Amino acid sequence: MTPVPPILPVTAILLAGGQGMRMGGVNKGLQLFGGVPLARHALARLGRQSCPPAQVLISANRDLQDYRALGVPVWPDSVPGHAGPLAGFLTGLAHCRTPLLLTLPCDVPRFPLSLCERMARALHEAQAEIVMACAPDDTGAARPQPVFCLLRADAPLQDSLAAFLAGGGRKVRAWAARHRMALAHFDTPQDDPRAFANANTLEELRAIEQKN
Repeated sequence: MTPVPPILPVTAILLAGGQGMRMGGVNKGLQLFGGVPLARHALARLGRQSCPPAQVLISANRDLQDYRALGVPVWPDSVPGHAGPLAGFLTGLAHCRTPLLLTLPCDVPRFPLSLCERMARALHEAQAEIVMACAPDDTGAARPQPVFCLLRADAPLQDSLAAFLAGGGRKVRAWAARHRMALAHFDTPQDDPRAFANANTLEELRAIEQKN
């Protein structure tokens, strides 16, 4: 039997820097889910991972003191103009001190507790620079989840991403396609089919909460 390779240390960055426009401009990561802010809920879920990250950061652009009160480092975007998730990716790469960086949004409260481990296994097996989560959508078709990525922090991704953003690029998949990319599939019978459901509106957040 081939031995299972050890998982390299991972830094996770929780992306909470968006404008929350579809939630009426509220700070999405501070909205309550099960009585606690989404960001705190996500931090607790990261701590319960089958392979917990060695460090956790938060990417945020407002209410920084509220996020810092959660007990982890908080960094705003270095790219002006609310450049989207990739700006948070760049922030994570700039402050990552481990070989791998896991990115995840603050508005997906049911993400798998095996996320970190399975993403790392997929990256090792594919010898990739970037792994993106992939899960069935409502029709059962496999659908990439672009904001859930695992990046090799020791690869030349930071310079590539900075140049992509400076050139006006904003799409995660368009940037990832420039590198050795693989998918980590979350489609086994044991996987929660709603694990990657995200809340773009307060109504969607309440719906996810009721099904929790």
